Amino acid sequence: MLNIGIILGSVREGRNGEAVAKWINEFAKNRGDANYEIVDLIDYPLPMLGAKVTGDDQALVEATINAWKEKMASFDGYIFVTPEYNHAIGGALKNALDYLNPELNNKAAGFVGYGSLGGTRAHENLRLILGELQVADVRTAVTFSLMSDFENLSVFKPADYHADNTNEMLDQLLKWSSALKTIR
Repeated sequence: MLNIGIILGSVREGRNGEAVAKWINEFAKNRGDANYEIVDLIDYPLPMLGAKVTGDDQALVEATINAWKEKMASFDGYIFVTPEYNHAIGGALKNALDYLNPELNNKAAGFVGYGSLGGTRAHENLRLILGELQVADVRTAVTFSLMSDFENLSVFKPADYHADNTNEMLDQLLKWSSALKTIR
């Protein structure tokens, strides 16, 4: 069975992404077609890539970086749950991806976004970044609107119609992840 990481790409206090990641995880697990696991960037406090780290913190930072790389290497594919900040992904997710390369090569990714336009511009941004990391992204994405899928912009209540897009995205992700596994 394939192992799919659901990457929660926001560390912002009061983030909506946690509810979205839990929803996609439950939805995917109910299909019974792969192993799904939420990976929360909050659990990997990575320094800005290239920042100088000294003293007692150095060993802890190195351990965190290695744990992040090992976790991401353990998956056959990914679902990136990301908000849209200023027409792109958030800085924490971009920084975390910058620590990776061979860990992601020849794998597949699907996108779940949220924001005023459902995170679509963040998805476009991710497609560019992941292309450089040799990750094949699937066409169908899941897009949640802050206006219609969140009560008071903060309580996640997705419309029923998202199930069709979610199933299509997951079907594509599993096919691509399975195919790419044969060349790794």
